[in-house]
Amino acid sequence: MKQEVIKSLQKVFESLKDQWGIESIPDVEVEIPRDEKMGDFATAAAMKLTKILKKPPRDIAHEIVAKLNEQSSGLFESIDIAGPGFINFRFNKAFFCNQLKALLEGDMSLIRSDIGKGQKIQVEFVSANPTGPLHIGHGRGAAVGNALCNLLEAAGYEVEREFYINDAGLQINLLGQSVYARYQQLLGNEVAFPEDGYKGEYIESIAGLINEKYGDKFLSQPFDKCGRTITEVAYNMMLDNIKSDLKDFGVMFDRWQSEKDLHENAMVANALHTLEDKGLIYEEGGANWFRSTEFGDDKDRVVKKKDGEFTYFASDISYHKNKLDRGFDEIIDIWGADHHGYIQRIRSVLEAFDLPKDKFRVILIQMVSLLRHGEPVQMSKRAGAFVTLREVIEEVGADITKFIFLTRKADSHLDFDIDVAKEQSSENPVFYVQYAFARISSIFRQAVEKRIQGIEGSRVQGADFALLKEDEEIIMIKKLLQYPMVFEGAAIACEPHRITYYLQELAGVFHAYYYKHRVISDDIQLTLARLSLCTGIKIILEEGLKLIGVSAPEKM
Repeated sequence: MKQEVIKSLQKVFESLKDQWGIESIPDVEVEIPRDEKMGDFATAAAMKLTKILKKPPRDIAHEIVAKLNEQSSGLFESIDIAGPGFINFRFNKAFFCNQLKALLEGDMSLIRSDIGKGQKIQVEFVSANPTGPLHIGHGRGAAVGNALCNLLEAAGYEVEREFYINDAGLQINLLGQSVYARYQQLLGNEVAFPEDGYKGEYIESIAGLINEKYGDKFLSQPFDKCGRTITEVAYNMMLDNIKSDLKDFGVMFDRWQSEKDLHENAMVANALHTLEDKGLIYEEGGANWFRSTEFGDDKDRVVKKKDGEFTYFASDISYHKNKLDRGFDEIIDIWGADHHGYIQRIRSVLEAFDLPKDKFRVILIQMVSLLRHGEPVQMSKRAGAFVTLREVIEEVGADITKFIFLTRKADSHLDFDIDVAKEQSSENPVFYVQYAFARISSIFRQAVEKRIQGIEGSRVQGADFALLKEDEEIIMIKKLLQYPMVFEGAAIACEPHRITYYLQELAGVFHAYYYKHRVISDDIQLTLARLSLCTGIKIILEEGLKLIGVSAPEKM
């Protein structure tokens, strides 16, 4: 629908170009009006042209509308001018019926836009430190990252999903020290627990497993003698735990990149040498600094300390250079909101390695507040300081968890109410959408049982769409045909929550229709038309749910 409006306007602008005395056709922007009474689409083109043409916008709008009516191919029922110069378009019913027919005939180009055209894009997400279980904040990042990758793949990109493992440095060492202390305590040696150590039952569980495997082999040994083994066991167990949680959450990765490997393969040192060759590394105060201020950062950054150790930032430089070396056209990082101040730092690195600004995007994930009966949930005993993703999945299920994580924009705070998530009612957005799909599946089972001619599974033959005359039917068709716009907008903006929001709206109009009108009736032709419309709803619901990584159940 959007493209039809744009093409009509472009044709008009071309014909008015000489009359207006302009050399090029202005860009055409159209949108869906907030008030459906205003029409199906609207454009503010007349207001944008007023500065160029030095005319009142309503006068320009009248010229455009007159030419539209003159050149109209019968697509529009009406073209009106509103307010200071908005032009509102209302399609005729025949157009909607033809578009619905094309959708039902399986023309996927009506649903998806090939925005990516095969470009390689890398999405790094979750990347939690392997020092503890995934918490619900990580889960939200996993849901957003997974849905975004699905969305970009559907939009024609070649996508690689990556998890960056922070397995070098102080945090991993602290994990080992925490497990070491619990192991010693388990065997009766009351050593002091690290002041900033990791707490929670999972540390005790790892200590218990080390005891089962090694017995008292490390009893009373100092950490510098047995710490490497204990740390390696603890690290591998936590990484396996993370992989297991993500798998059960329906989130898989193409690549797991180790920070430690970057150091061991001299990739960190080599990346800094490349920057040094570009004149972007200098020495001051015994340390090496990256000239990040040349790329808009507020200050230069240390990459190698006085003692010769590389900073964490140096690892990040190497890691992002490695992404570029693998030939990605665009890079997307999904981080926790607390990393906001790190964006310009990494952008400066990528610019230093010649990646254009618009080819790097960071999506920030805000925290999740878990509620029960409207009250904050107490911290997890298992994790010690937070509620784990595993606990939420086990209580409400992966589908529900993912869907709710995607009901708001990623950088907006989210309240996750456990009780609402478990309800089978319209208050539960996941149930509401999945039930619409299951309800349509049930309608088709009834149609098959009644042996209605023209029904083949969930497909309908010989339907006359002209019989769809009810207001609610036209509303449903319009909502269906808005999906390509929603899809395109979500892919361009990298905002998968737009799909989730749309699915709730689509389910809403279907449920409202279902309660008011019978789909299967004694009027066979009307039944076939309504079943066809239900097929369209089902196709889009399934497509949307698939993109966000949620199942579309035939029965509930």
